[in-house]
Amino acid sequence: MRVNEIKNKRSHFLSDVLILVTGTSIAQIITIFASPIITRLYGPETFGVFALIISITSIVGVLVSMRYEYAIMLPDSDEEAASLLVGCILLICLISGFCIPAIWFGQNIITTSLNAKSLGLYLWLVPIIVFLSGIFTVLSYWNTRSRKFRRLSTAQVSQSVASTGTQIGAGFAGHTSAGSLIAASIIGQGVATTMLGGQIWRDDKTLLKNSIGWEKILRGFRRYKNFPKYSTVSSLLNALSWQLPVLLLGAFFSPVISGYYALGMRTLQLPMNFIGNALFQVSFQRAAEVKDKDSISTLIENVFHILLLVGMVPLLILTLVGADLFSVVFGAQWKEAGIYVQILSVWMLFWFLSSPLGMIFDVLEKQALDLKLNIILLITRIASLVIGSLYGGPILALILFSFSGVLAYGTILAIIFKVSSVNLIMIGKSIWANFLLFVPIAVILIIMKFLALSSMIIVLTSGIALLIYYAHIIKTDSQVAVLVKKSI
Repeated sequence: MRVNEIKNKRSHFLSDVLILVTGTSIAQIITIFASPIITRLYGPETFGVFALIISITSIVGVLVSMRYEYAIMLPDSDEEAASLLVGCILLICLISGFCIPAIWFGQNIITTSLNAKSLGLYLWLVPIIVFLSGIFTVLSYWNTRSRKFRRLSTAQVSQSVASTGTQIGAGFAGHTSAGSLIAASIIGQGVATTMLGGQIWRDDKTLLKNSIGWEKILRGFRRYKNFPKYSTVSSLLNALSWQLPVLLLGAFFSPVISGYYALGMRTLQLPMNFIGNALFQVSFQRAAEVKDKDSISTLIENVFHILLLVGMVPLLILTLVGADLFSVVFGAQWKEAGIYVQILSVWMLFWFLSSPLGMIFDVLEKQALDLKLNIILLITRIASLVIGSLYGGPILALILFSFSGVLAYGTILAIIFKVSSVNLIMIGKSIWANFLLFVPIAVILIIMKFLALSSMIIVLTSGIALLIYYAHIIKTDSQVAVLVKKSI
């Protein structure tokens, strides 16, 4: 009975992952196929200004619900969770409103500090983006709690279609400013939020109406006070850490350098988001549900195994062929972004492996530990970027940034393994087995680069190697095989 129960839980887990992965994959595939068109319509400086706006809104967005959206997952009672949802929406309205005077009075300081005068034309859009993204995030957590993953998957696809379609349409119409990219992002987020909100209101409006009451909302806020106390600060530091390169590279050099970095990071994150975000959402829901140590350790081991299979080989390949890939796919003007990708790929691997597993700190209510880790992460990133920028250039800054990131996320992974009591021998065997699969691919690509073969041939060879690799893991790995069978 126990064996059947474990198998059923694993099957449900993989089914939920698959639903979210399908939506995320479709959304990201749309973006990937559109990217070569978009990069030929919009230049690096335009991408740089757009990236600066996204960086600002990402940092402010951490504050809008004070991280109470995480708490939506935890109560046993749906009524208590609904009160938290309503409370989050009220906080988002309040804090988004505070952004308006802050932008109005701080516009000159922001544009001067970031070395981007043209940014001032678009800062008034920050409160709108913060509001929409905040609402979408809390609604996503409500859907995750309810296991309405198909609904969330549909919203992600709709967002990608609306945003990408607007970017391409505006570009072909001759509107190739950063404003077009920003407006397209708002339209996509607005469509997804409206869809999700409408469906939730249709299904849960009675529950939500009954949850409106200051006493209920304040009771929930008091119960989960550690989220604003620790998680908000921790998430703010993490957001600052993520957005620092865009902000500091722009301030030290120019929006063009920020644009190169932004496209490089976007390309790195797109394939990783195929499964990373889905695993985070589903794993959070499962861990919040079970909460016992043995189940959590098994969950962490399974998630890490899937992350390793999906991310390790392609990211290591990018360390060899990043510049070739960007020249072929996005155009010669973006080769510099490809070089940045080669530098950042190993760091991105460590981030990809640790990020979905970070939910364990919230599930086990170890937010204070998470806060300490994010403080260290922020300090190391600031130091590496500033030292590299002052004593070298963008390349040195990113090398130091990547190196510090590998150390930081490697440490975070080790701590996650410790607090969840995972089997380290099993983890080590998985890492070694996947690295051995990368070795023959690396040898072939290094020989091709030594022979100075064309970028097109190198990129095609890399693509074929990845197809063979994924065919191999589908055939030999049972968890991946289950995912594939359920998708057919």
